[in-house]
Amino acid sequence: MLKNYFKIAVAVLKRRKFFTFISLFGISFTLTILMVVTALVDKMISPDYPDYKRDRSLYIERIEIKNSKEGWMNSSNVSVYFLERYVSTLKNLQKMGFTSSAKASNAYVNNKKLVINYQYTNVDYWNVLEYKFLEGKAFAQKEIDNAELVAVITEQTKKAYFGDETSVVGKYISADNINYKVIGVVKNVSETVRNFSGDMYLPYTISKDNRDNQNIMGGYNAVLLAKSKADIPKLKKEFDQMVKKVPIPKDFDKLYCNADPFFTSVSRRIGGDSTNGAVTKVIILASGFVLLFLLLPTINLVNINITRIMERSSEIGVRKAFGASSKTLVYQFIVENMILTFLGGSIGIILSLVVIALINGTNFISNINLTMNFAVLCYSFLACLFFGLISGVYPAWRMSKMNVVKALKA
Repeated sequence: MLKNYFKIAVAVLKRRKFFTFISLFGISFTLTILMVVTALVDKMISPDYPDYKRDRSLYIERIEIKNSKEGWMNSSNVSVYFLERYVSTLKNLQKMGFTSSAKASNAYVNNKKLVINYQYTNVDYWNVLEYKFLEGKAFAQKEIDNAELVAVITEQTKKAYFGDETSVVGKYISADNINYKVIGVVKNVSETVRNFSGDMYLPYTISKDNRDNQNIMGGYNAVLLAKSKADIPKLKKEFDQMVKKVPIPKDFDKLYCNADPFFTSVSRRIGGDSTNGAVTKVIILASGFVLLFLLLPTINLVNINITRIMERSSEIGVRKAFGASSKTLVYQFIVENMILTFLGGSIGIILSLVVIALINGTNFISNINLTMNFAVLCYSFLACLFFGLISGVYPAWRMSKMNVVKALKA
């Protein structure tokens, strides 16, 4: 029976090519946008190079001090002093990697300016994050303590600064008129891996920050690594208790700082604040956006399907006159619509692969590598199912209520 439905569906699609084109275009275009966005979101949320240990990591990004009586508020990244003086004492903390916000420096190669974004890091940064070293190694504690002018650069920086040289370990790179000895080259990091994407990494002890300053606010982010996934709640609880004991600066009476799981750190930045991670809010907003994005083309598809079905009213009347039940006809039209939807979905998947290849090839987002993985395909399948059922059920139900006499007169 399904074979007959398929033959009928193909015949109907061939008969009205314009409606077929509009339907397939609407489905495939919508699914293409949805799948590319899903691939991008999946890239940003799922563990990715070099941040593979998200299931046992907590992220510190902001600290906020507030004068609740006067309404004053200051917020910024945290300082090295705050991290070393307070956070490093946590008992459930295995390692803590921290990095400064990216800063730009200028280098000149063949009289052309090259902008190199650099970040300051500590030693454990290289143990918490899993950078892939193509040459050399990361700086050690000795180089940190001695404030040596050493640098780890990305392969992109190596190519831009040194050209086609095979090995650059031991050579010097000059940025802002300071010469750094290259001791390692790492694989490029996508800009979607926020806080960890840069061109050059330097020991934090060579920064111009005054390390004697006991200000808890600064320009650093941190990743706290627990011994295991099960230790995350204990580490977070210990961190929250520690924050309550941090002296609050004069003129302020409230201090907020959070160590969040990865998704909470993202949602807090998007729609939350220091007291609200906004996980539920972000999920509801994202779901509402996807639902609205799917609903608009679905409504158009419903209208097109109603028009197509009304044109077949005489066929429906004949079949009803020969004893076909409404249930049988509804089933047939839903199956036909599902076939149309899956054709559009298949075209959408092909278009998505093309668009993803273009995004990766053009380097629209630096060093990004989007993929159509199993999760994205599952979401796409669910979207196709949503399209097929929602856009097919109502026209089929309306058709089943059609009077036989009126249908035959049409």
